[in-house]
Amino acid sequence: MRTVVILAWMVILAVGLHAQDRRHEGMVMVPGRTFTMGSTGVGEPRNEKPAHRVTVSSFWMDATEVTNAQFAAFVAATKYVTVAERPVDWEVLRTQVPAGTPRPPDSVLQPGSLVFRMPPEGTPTTDVSAWWEWTIGANWKHPEGPGSNIDARMDHPVVHIAYDDAEAYARWAGKRLPTEAEWELAALAGAEDARFTWGDRLPTEADSVANIWQGSFPWKNTQRDGYITTAPVRSYRPNALGLYDMAGNVWEWCSDLYRADAYEAAARTSKRTPVDPTGPTTSWDPNEEVATITKHVIRGGSYLCHVSYCESYRVRARRGESPDTGMGHLGFRCVVRH
Repeated sequence: MRTVVILAWMVILAVGLHAQDRRHEGMVMVPGRTFTMGSTGVGEPRNEKPAHRVTVSSFWMDATEVTNAQFAAFVAATKYVTVAERPVDWEVLRTQVPAGTPRPPDSVLQPGSLVFRMPPEGTPTTDVSAWWEWTIGANWKHPEGPGSNIDARMDHPVVHIAYDDAEAYARWAGKRLPTEAEWELAALAGAEDARFTWGDRLPTEADSVANIWQGSFPWKNTQRDGYITTAPVRSYRPNALGLYDMAGNVWEWCSDLYRADAYEAAARTSKRTPVDPTGPTTSWDPNEEVATITKHVIRGGSYLCHVSYCESYRVRARRGESPDTGMGHLGFRCVVRH
């Protein structure tokens, strides 16, 4: 009898372990620890300071950014329609633009997203509208707009993904979006302090440590690494934990609301080291014309980042985007705690 019970328990245990293996398939364990979050570097942006100690429990993270193939499976199973594929609601949009902005014609309020268009040589980097173009018909299936497709890019990260889209996929997959603290811990890959996910060595035009801009931003990309936009996941060496593209390729959504002064508030109010922090309860971006816009954190930089303009492929770099934003360099990856 005891033998039967033990054998039965072993079967149950084996089934449980197999289910766990499936749940963590394609993921990497990130060991929890207490670490210093934020930047201490001279000249680094104020929104990365002050550096402060946080504790993060162990968790599992997708080894790669979610790909077109993975997102296509989600859409096929759920019939989900992304934000970029839905008609634009002017009543919602008007709350995100300066007061008095006239209503655009209906021909403009059509489903679409922001697409990067290389501007003429000499274009100043002070006006992002010089290279971002609202493109009707641009979405995850048509990254550059009508006429483009992802047929040969199923192993590339999915793009034109708004925050709600990323959350919907994560729920379907039984996962969630990472907190900002989890993301930074994973990018550090075991180091206490590192400028980049691979260490402190500066990237050069001669090597390919990440899918970032090569040439003169924003008007000349030498494509030395072979990619002018996204690259297939796993195209570059992983970090020490086995995570790919924690720098460059596409920006990644985090669950935290974005406040430019979040670290200042954390340092001011935390008497003890916070455990598994989830970020502020409100959003604030001093560079935003409309103060009421809610933003979430994005991390990791993208193929458009270059040291001369945006070195946001640094581990500590952070910025915020409104949750309905979709762009040709914005994607995500997921995590689970157990």
